[in-house]
Amino acid sequence: MRAVPASAFLVLLLTGPVTAAQPAAGSFTIARVHYDGGGDWYSDPSSLPNLLTFVGANTRVLADDTEARVQLIDEELFAHPFLYLTGHGNITFNSREVARLRTYLEAGGFLHADDNYGMDESFRREMNRVFPTREFVELPPDHELFHIHYDLPDGLPKVHEHDGKRPQALGLFHEERLVVLYTYEADLG
Repeated sequence: MRAVPASAFLVLLLTGPVTAAQPAAGSFTIARVHYDGGGDWYSDPSSLPNLLTFVGANTRVLADDTEARVQLIDEELFAHPFLYLTGHGNITFNSREVARLRTYLEAGGFLHADDNYGMDESFRREMNRVFPTREFVELPPDHELFHIHYDLPDGLPKVHEHDGKRPQALGLFHEERLVVLYTYEADLG
């Protein structure tokens, strides 16, 4: 298998069944979640366009290099099989957003949340509201996610150093399907 730059980590997620939910005539994109609470949901504005350009150039996925932006209560939420959430600060979901995100994930949607350093406590709190009976589990380096398209033998790479903690890939599962990937202490964006 080929080595891969850490910035292309998310490509691993784009080669599977999530692309099947996209319209046949359209192209794949990722929708950035616009959330309340004071956190900077808009941080790292070049990360998704760069990733989508890489995906389009290095896979068979027809990728649009323009990210979509959605709030959890938007009508078009379910038109986007892949959501991305990041930031440095507080995240809050109202009760309607909690219910919509749960429904979205249980219906086949996927969320990648990348802690840009500072959102850990609030993100975990809100995900506990979305799935109160589930806990994040750490994905070990031998998890298939790290070996689907590219081989990452050490698992999640450390992209940006903040405080010396090791990077963690944490997952929430619904009916044995990974529905939330939370990358903590990696700052992939």
